[in-house]
Amino acid sequence: MINHLKLRYLHNNMRLTLSVLAVLIYTVGINGQNATKYSNEFLQIGVGARSLGMGSCNIASSNDVYAGYWNPAGLIGIQDNAQISLMHASYFAGIANYDYGAWAARSGDKGAIGISLVRFGVDGIANTFDLIRNGEIDYTRVTSFNTTDFAAIISYAQTEDIRSLGKTEFSWGANMKLVTRKVGPFAKATGFGFDVGIKLNNEKRNWTAGVVIRDATSTFNSWRYTFTDAQKDVLAATQNAIPKNTLEITLPRILGGFAKYWENDKWMFLAESNLNITMDGKRNTLVKTNFVSLDIALGGEITYSVSDKNQVFFRTGFNNFQQYTNKNGKRVASIAPNVGIGLRLDRFTLDYALTNLSAVAGSGPSLYSNILSLKYAINRDVK
Repeated sequence: MINHLKLRYLHNNMRLTLSVLAVLIYTVGINGQNATKYSNEFLQIGVGARSLGMGSCNIASSNDVYAGYWNPAGLIGIQDNAQISLMHASYFAGIANYDYGAWAARSGDKGAIGISLVRFGVDGIANTFDLIRNGEIDYTRVTSFNTTDFAAIISYAQTEDIRSLGKTEFSWGANMKLVTRKVGPFAKATGFGFDVGIKLNNEKRNWTAGVVIRDATSTFNSWRYTFTDAQKDVLAATQNAIPKNTLEITLPRILGGFAKYWENDKWMFLAESNLNITMDGKRNTLVKTNFVSLDIALGGEITYSVSDKNQVFFRTGFNNFQQYTNKNGKRVASIAPNVGIGLRLDRFTLDYALTNLSAVAGSGPSLYSNILSLKYAINRDVK
Protein backbone atom coordinates (compact mmCIF):
# COMPACT_ATOMS: atom_id res chain seq x y z
CA MET A 1 0.00 0.00 0.00
CA ILE A 2 2.79 2.40 0.93
CA ASN A 3 4.70 1.59 -2.26
CA HIS A 4 1.53 2.12 -4.26
CA LEU A 5 0.97 5.57 -2.69
CA LYS A 6 4.62 6.49 -3.24
CA LEU A 7 4.38 5.47 -6.90
CA ARG A 8 1.21 7.49 -7.30
CA TYR A 9 2.84 10.50 -5.65
CA LEU A 10 5.89 10.32 -7.93
CA HIS A 11 3.67 9.88 -10.96
CA ASN A 12 1.74 13.03 -10.04
CA ASN A 13 5.03 14.86 -9.44
CA MET A 14 6.31 13.80 -12.86
CA ARG A 15 3.02 14.87 -14.37
CA LEU A 16 3.41 18.30 -12.78
CA THR A 17 6.98 18.64 -14.10
CA LEU A 18 5.91 17.69 -17.60
CA SER A 19 3.02 20.14 -17.38
CA VAL A 20 5.50 22.90 -16.56
CA LEU A 21 7.57 21.85 -19.57
CA ALA A 22 4.48 21.91 -21.76
CA VAL A 23 3.55 25.40 -20.57
CA LEU A 24 7.10 26.57 -21.24
CA ILE A 25 6.99 25.21 -24.77
CA TYR A 26 3.58 26.72 -25.40
CA THR A 27 4.88 30.06 -24.15
CA VAL A 28 7.68 30.11 -26.72
CA GLY A 29 5.52 29.48 -29.70
CA ILE A 30 2.86 26.89 -30.49
CA ASN A 31 -0.02 29.29 -31.03
CA GLY A 32 -0.23 28.40 -34.68
CA GLN A 33 0.67 30.52 -37.68
CA ASN A 34 -0.69 33.70 -36.07
CA ALA A 35 0.82 36.73 -34.42
CA THR A 36 1.87 35.68 -30.93
CA LYS A 37 1.55 37.99 -27.97
CA TYR A 38 4.76 38.35 -25.94
CA SER A 39 6.74 36.69 -28.73
CA ASN A 40 10.52 37.21 -28.44
CA GLU A 41 9.87 39.12 -25.24
CA PHE A 42 13.44 38.54 -24.08
CA LEU A 43 14.43 41.26 -26.55
CA GLN A 44 12.25 43.77 -24.70
CA ILE A 45 13.88 43.41 -21.25
CA GLY A 46 16.46 46.11 -21.91
CA VAL A 47 20.24 46.42 -21.69
CA GLY A 48 22.62 48.75 -19.89
CA ALA A 49 22.25 49.79 -16.26
CA ARG A 50 22.05 53.44 -17.34
CA SER A 51 18.87 52.86 -19.35
CA LEU A 52 17.33 50.48 -16.82
CA GLY A 53 17.99 52.93 -13.98
CA MET A 54 16.06 55.54 -15.99
CA GLY A 55 13.03 53.29 -16.35
CA SER A 56 14.13 52.04 -19.80
CA CYS A 57 13.96 55.58 -21.16
CA ASN A 58 16.65 55.70 -23.83
CA ILE A 59 15.02 55.97 -27.24
CA ALA A 60 15.90 59.66 -27.64
CA SER A 61 19.04 60.10 -25.53
CA SER A 62 20.95 56.93 -26.44
CA ASN A 63 24.20 57.98 -28.14
CA ASP A 64 26.73 55.23 -27.44
CA VAL A 65 27.29 51.51 -27.97
CA TYR A 66 23.97 50.69 -26.23
CA ALA A 67 22.12 52.48 -29.04
CA GLY A 68 22.50 49.37 -31.16
CA TYR A 69 19.82 47.86 -28.93
CA TRP A 70 17.67 50.91 -28.08
CA ASN A 71 17.76 53.04 -31.22
CA PRO A 72 20.30 52.26 -33.95
CA ALA A 73 20.18 55.86 -35.17
CA GLY A 74 21.83 56.88 -31.88
CA LEU A 75 25.06 55.10 -32.81
CA ILE A 76 25.98 58.20 -34.75
CA GLY A 77 26.57 59.95 -31.41
CA ILE A 78 29.64 57.85 -30.56
CA GLN A 79 32.56 60.22 -29.97
CA ASP A 80 35.21 57.51 -29.60
CA ASN A 81 36.82 55.43 -32.30
CA ALA A 82 35.03 52.39 -30.86
CA GLN A 83 33.19 51.25 -27.72
CA ILE A 84 32.49 47.88 -26.14
CA SER A 85 29.97 47.02 -23.41
CA LEU A 86 29.17 44.03 -21.22
CA MET A 87 26.30 43.19 -18.87
CA HIS A 88 25.26 40.18 -16.80
CA ALA A 89 22.07 39.99 -14.77
CA SER A 90 20.17 37.36 -12.79
CA TYR A 91 16.39 37.62 -12.76
CA PHE A 92 13.61 35.91 -10.79
CA ALA A 93 15.76 35.07 -7.76
CA GLY A 94 18.58 33.74 -9.91
CA ILE A 95 16.45 31.34 -11.96
CA ALA A 96 17.11 33.15 -15.25
CA ASN A 97 20.40 34.60 -16.50
CA TYR A 98 20.69 37.48 -18.94
CA ASP A 99 23.96 38.18 -20.76
CA TYR A 100 24.72 41.00 -23.18
CA GLY A 101 27.77 42.17 -25.07
CA ALA A 102 28.19 44.76 -27.81
CA TRP A 103 30.74 46.54 -29.96
CA ALA A 104 30.25 49.71 -31.99
CA ALA A 105 32.50 52.02 -33.98
CA ARG A 106 32.43 55.05 -36.23
CA SER A 107 32.45 54.31 -39.95
CA GLY A 108 33.72 57.38 -41.74
CA ASP A 109 32.52 60.87 -40.92
CA LYS A 110 28.78 60.16 -41.26
CA GLY A 111 28.33 56.49 -40.40
CA ALA A 112 28.54 54.00 -37.52
CA ILE A 113 28.26 50.23 -37.20
CA GLY A 114 27.63 47.88 -34.30
CA ILE A 115 27.08 44.29 -33.24
CA SER A 116 25.06 43.29 -30.15
CA LEU A 117 24.66 39.81 -28.66
CA VAL A 118 21.86 38.93 -26.22
CA ARG A 119 21.29 35.65 -24.35
CA PHE A 120 18.47 34.85 -21.93
CA GLY A 121 18.50 31.39 -20.39
CA VAL A 122 17.12 29.13 -17.67
CA ASP A 123 19.55 26.34 -16.82
CA GLY A 124 19.26 23.02 -14.99
CA ILE A 125 15.58 22.22 -15.57
CA ALA A 126 14.78 18.64 -14.46
CA ASN A 127 13.86 16.23 -17.24
CA THR A 128 11.63 13.52 -15.71
CA PHE A 129 10.46 11.85 -18.92
CA ASP A 130 12.23 8.61 -17.97
CA LEU A 131 11.72 8.73 -14.20
CA ILE A 132 9.13 5.95 -14.35
CA ARG A 133 9.57 3.18 -16.88
CA ASN A 134 7.47 -0.01 -16.87
CA GLY A 135 6.18 0.95 -13.42
CA GLU A 136 9.69 1.21 -11.94
CA ILE A 137 11.22 4.36 -10.50
CA ASP A 138 14.86 5.13 -11.27
CA TYR A 139 16.23 8.52 -10.27
CA THR A 140 19.41 7.91 -12.27
CA ARG A 141 17.34 8.43 -15.40
CA VAL A 142 16.49 12.02 -14.39
CA THR A 143 18.59 14.44 -16.45
CA SER A 144 18.49 18.20 -16.97
CA PHE A 145 18.14 20.59 -19.87
CA ASN A 146 18.41 24.31 -20.57
CA THR A 147 16.21 26.81 -22.34
CA THR A 148 18.07 29.57 -24.18
CA ASP A 149 17.01 32.56 -26.23
CA PHE A 150 19.81 34.11 -28.28
CA ALA A 151 19.88 37.06 -30.66
CA ALA A 152 22.59 38.70 -32.76
CA ILE A 153 21.83 42.30 -33.74
CA ILE A 154 23.80 43.91 -36.59
CA SER A 155 23.38 47.70 -36.70
CA TYR A 156 24.17 50.53 -39.08
CA ALA A 157 23.55 54.27 -38.66
CA GLN A 158 24.13 57.32 -40.78
CA THR A 159 23.63 61.06 -40.42
CA GLU A 160 22.14 63.17 -43.20
CA ASP A 161 22.50 66.85 -44.11
CA ILE A 162 18.97 68.24 -44.47
CA ARG A 163 19.05 72.00 -44.93
CA SER A 164 15.39 72.48 -44.05
CA LEU A 165 16.09 71.24 -40.51
CA GLY A 166 18.50 74.11 -39.81
CA LYS A 167 20.52 73.41 -36.67
CA THR A 168 18.82 70.05 -36.10
CA GLU A 169 20.89 66.98 -36.99
CA PHE A 170 19.01 64.06 -38.56
CA SER A 171 20.23 60.47 -38.40
CA TRP A 172 18.72 57.12 -39.27
CA GLY A 173 19.63 53.55 -38.42
CA ALA A 174 18.60 49.95 -38.97
CA ASN A 175 19.06 46.59 -37.25
CA MET A 176 19.08 43.11 -38.69
CA LYS A 177 18.22 40.55 -35.99
CA LEU A 178 19.03 36.86 -36.12
CA VAL A 179 17.23 34.86 -33.42
CA THR A 180 17.79 31.32 -32.14
CA ARG A 181 15.63 29.84 -29.37
CA LYS A 182 15.94 26.39 -27.85
CA VAL A 183 14.06 24.35 -25.25
CA GLY A 184 16.49 21.56 -24.42
CA PRO A 185 16.42 18.76 -26.99
CA PHE A 186 12.67 19.14 -27.44
CA ALA A 187 12.18 22.34 -29.45
CA LYS A 188 14.22 24.76 -31.50
CA ALA A 189 13.41 27.92 -33.44
CA THR A 190 15.30 30.17 -35.82
CA GLY A 191 14.12 33.55 -36.99
CA PHE A 192 15.02 36.94 -38.35
CA GLY A 193 13.66 40.48 -38.32
CA PHE A 194 14.49 44.15 -38.79
CA ASP A 195 14.31 47.35 -36.76
CA VAL A 196 14.44 50.89 -38.11
CA GLY A 197 14.97 54.11 -36.21
CA ILE A 198 15.43 57.84 -36.66
CA LYS A 199 16.76 60.54 -34.39
CA LEU A 200 16.70 64.35 -34.30
CA ASN A 201 19.29 66.25 -32.29
CA ASN A 202 19.14 70.01 -31.72
CA GLU A 203 22.24 71.15 -29.84
CA LYS A 204 21.18 74.80 -29.89
CA ARG A 205 17.98 74.18 -27.95
CA ASN A 206 19.26 71.12 -26.08
CA TRP A 207 16.71 68.52 -27.09
CA THR A 208 16.67 65.18 -28.88
CA ALA A 209 13.83 63.04 -30.23
CA GLY A 210 13.72 59.53 -31.61
CA VAL A 211 11.36 56.94 -33.06
CA VAL A 212 12.02 53.22 -33.44
CA ILE A 213 9.92 50.59 -35.15
CA ARG A 214 10.96 47.22 -33.79
CA ASP A 215 10.19 44.16 -35.87
CA ALA A 216 9.24 46.57 -38.65
CA THR A 217 8.49 43.80 -41.14
CA SER A 218 7.44 41.42 -38.35
CA THR A 219 9.91 38.88 -36.98
CA PHE A 220 9.38 35.26 -37.93
CA ASN A 221 10.43 32.29 -35.78
CA SER A 222 10.11 28.82 -37.28
CA TRP A 223 9.61 26.24 -34.50
CA ARG A 224 10.47 22.54 -34.84
CA TYR A 225 9.75 19.90 -32.18
CA THR A 226 11.70 16.68 -31.81
CA PHE A 227 9.88 14.51 -29.26
CA THR A 228 10.53 10.78 -29.47
CA ASP A 229 7.64 8.33 -29.66
CA ALA A 230 8.22 7.38 -26.02
CA GLN A 231 8.13 11.03 -24.95
CA LYS A 232 4.93 11.58 -26.91
CA ASP A 233 3.38 8.64 -25.07
CA VAL A 234 4.37 10.18 -21.73
CA LEU A 235 2.89 13.55 -22.74
CA ALA A 236 -0.36 11.87 -23.77
CA ALA A 237 -0.49 9.80 -20.56
CA THR A 238 -0.03 12.95 -18.45
CA GLN A 239 -2.74 14.80 -20.43
CA ASN A 240 -0.36 17.25 -22.14
CA ALA A 241 -0.90 18.20 -25.75
CA ILE A 242 1.78 17.24 -28.28
CA PRO A 243 2.95 20.41 -30.07
CA LYS A 244 3.37 20.62 -33.83
CA ASN A 245 5.85 22.53 -35.97
CA THR A 246 4.67 26.09 -36.37
CA LEU A 247 5.54 29.64 -37.38
CA GLU A 248 5.59 32.32 -34.68
CA ILE A 249 5.17 35.94 -35.78
CA THR A 250 6.22 38.98 -33.74
CA LEU A 251 4.22 42.03 -34.79
CA PRO A 252 5.79 45.51 -34.99
CA ARG A 253 5.92 47.86 -32.03
CA ILE A 254 6.59 51.60 -32.12
CA LEU A 255 8.68 53.38 -29.51
CA GLY A 256 8.98 57.14 -29.39
CA GLY A 257 11.03 59.34 -27.10
CA PHE A 258 11.73 62.99 -26.38
CA ALA A 259 14.58 64.23 -24.19
CA LYS A 260 15.53 67.67 -22.95
CA TYR A 261 18.73 68.58 -21.13
CA TRP A 262 20.09 71.58 -19.28
CA GLU A 263 23.75 72.39 -18.66
CA ASN A 264 25.15 74.55 -15.87
CA ASP A 265 28.89 74.69 -15.25
CA LYS A 266 29.79 71.17 -14.05
CA TRP A 267 26.19 69.91 -13.91
CA MET A 268 23.90 68.52 -16.58
CA PHE A 269 20.23 67.57 -16.06
CA LEU A 270 18.45 65.24 -18.48
CA ALA A 271 14.74 64.39 -18.59
CA GLU A 272 13.19 61.93 -21.03
CA SER A 273 9.77 60.45 -21.72
CA ASN A 274 9.06 57.40 -23.88
CA LEU A 275 5.89 56.00 -25.43
CA ASN A 276 5.63 52.28 -26.21
CA ILE A 277 2.93 51.19 -28.67
CA THR A 278 2.34 47.45 -29.16
CA MET A 279 0.08 46.00 -31.85
CA ASP A 280 -0.53 42.45 -30.64
CA GLY A 281 -3.77 43.05 -28.74
CA LYS A 282 -4.71 44.07 -25.22
CA ARG A 283 -1.87 44.13 -22.67
CA ASN A 284 -1.71 45.13 -19.03
CA THR A 285 -0.64 48.71 -19.78
CA LEU A 286 -1.75 52.25 -19.04
CA VAL A 287 -3.98 52.45 -22.14
CA LYS A 288 -5.23 49.30 -23.80
CA THR A 289 -7.59 48.34 -26.60
CA ASN A 290 -8.27 45.15 -28.50
CA PHE A 291 -5.93 46.34 -31.25
CA VAL A 292 -3.12 48.35 -29.63
CA SER A 293 -1.77 49.01 -26.14
CA LEU A 294 0.08 52.13 -25.02
CA ASP A 295 2.51 52.50 -22.15
CA ILE A 296 4.74 55.35 -21.02
CA ALA A 297 8.03 55.61 -19.18
CA LEU A 298 9.66 58.60 -17.50
CA GLY A 299 13.33 58.94 -16.66
CA GLY A 300 15.96 61.43 -15.59
CA GLU A 301 19.72 61.70 -15.11
CA ILE A 302 21.97 64.15 -13.24
CA THR A 303 25.61 64.34 -14.34
CA TYR A 304 28.38 65.94 -12.33
CA SER A 305 31.68 66.43 -14.18
CA VAL A 306 34.69 66.18 -11.90
CA SER A 307 36.89 66.78 -14.94
CA ASP A 308 36.68 66.34 -18.70
CA LYS A 309 37.14 62.57 -18.42
CA ASN A 310 35.69 61.82 -15.00
CA GLN A 311 31.99 62.02 -14.22
CA VAL A 312 29.41 60.85 -11.68
CA PHE A 313 25.79 60.01 -12.62
CA PHE A 314 22.57 59.81 -10.60
CA ARG A 315 19.46 58.35 -12.26
CA THR A 316 15.84 57.49 -11.64
CA GLY A 317 12.86 56.42 -13.71
CA PHE A 318 9.26 55.20 -13.59
CA ASN A 319 7.67 52.60 -15.85
CA ASN A 320 5.39 49.55 -15.87
CA PHE A 321 2.13 51.40 -15.29
CA GLN A 322 -0.16 48.43 -14.60
CA GLN A 323 -3.19 47.15 -12.77
CA TYR A 324 -3.15 43.88 -10.84
CA THR A 325 -5.30 41.95 -8.39
CA ASN A 326 -4.05 42.17 -4.80
CA LYS A 327 -4.47 39.53 -2.08
CA ASN A 328 -7.91 40.97 -1.21
CA GLY A 329 -9.14 40.42 -4.75
CA LYS A 330 -9.21 44.13 -5.64
CA ARG A 331 -7.81 45.68 -8.79
CA VAL A 332 -5.20 48.29 -7.91
CA ALA A 333 -2.82 50.43 -9.93
CA SER A 334 0.95 50.07 -9.67
CA ILE A 335 4.05 51.81 -10.96
CA ALA A 336 7.64 50.60 -10.86
CA PRO A 337 10.31 53.06 -9.64
CA ASN A 338 13.91 52.50 -10.70
CA VAL A 339 17.15 54.07 -9.49
CA GLY A 340 20.75 53.96 -10.61
CA ILE A 341 24.20 55.49 -10.36
CA GLY A 342 27.21 55.57 -12.64
CA LEU A 343 30.89 56.42 -12.60
CA ARG A 344 33.09 57.33 -15.53
CA LEU A 345 36.86 57.14 -15.09
CA ASP A 346 38.58 58.12 -18.30
CA ARG A 347 37.77 55.31 -20.75
CA PHE A 348 35.83 53.12 -18.30
CA THR A 349 32.18 53.68 -17.37
CA LEU A 350 30.58 51.49 -14.69
CA ASP A 351 26.80 51.72 -14.23
CA TYR A 352 24.50 50.22 -11.58
CA ALA A 353 20.70 50.02 -11.51
CA LEU A 354 18.05 48.66 -9.16
CA THR A 355 15.14 47.70 -11.39
CA ASN A 356 12.34 45.15 -11.80
CA LEU A 357 10.70 43.15 -14.56
CA SER A 358 7.02 43.35 -13.67
CA ALA A 359 6.16 44.28 -17.23
CA VAL A 360 7.72 41.04 -18.43
CA ALA A 361 6.23 38.96 -15.65
CA GLY A 362 2.84 40.61 -16.19
CA SER A 363 1.63 40.02 -12.65
CA GLY A 364 2.06 43.29 -10.79
CA PRO A 365 4.91 44.08 -8.40
CA SER A 366 7.86 41.72 -8.58
CA LEU A 367 11.30 41.28 -7.10
CA TYR A 368 13.90 43.89 -7.89
CA SER A 369 17.18 42.98 -9.56
CA ASN A 370 20.66 44.48 -9.24
CA ILE A 371 22.13 45.31 -12.64
CA LEU A 372 25.77 46.13 -13.42
CA SER A 373 27.12 47.06 -16.84
CA LEU A 374 30.52 48.14 -18.09
CA LYS A 375 31.48 50.29 -21.06
CA TYR A 376 34.99 50.84 -22.40
CA ALA A 377 36.07 53.42 -24.98
CA ILE A 378 38.79 52.60 -27.50
CA ASN A 379 40.71 55.54 -28.93
CA ARG A 380 43.82 55.61 -31.04
CA ASP A 381 46.59 57.78 -29.68
CA VAL A 382 47.15 60.90 -31.73
CA LYS A 383 50.81 61.85 -32.20
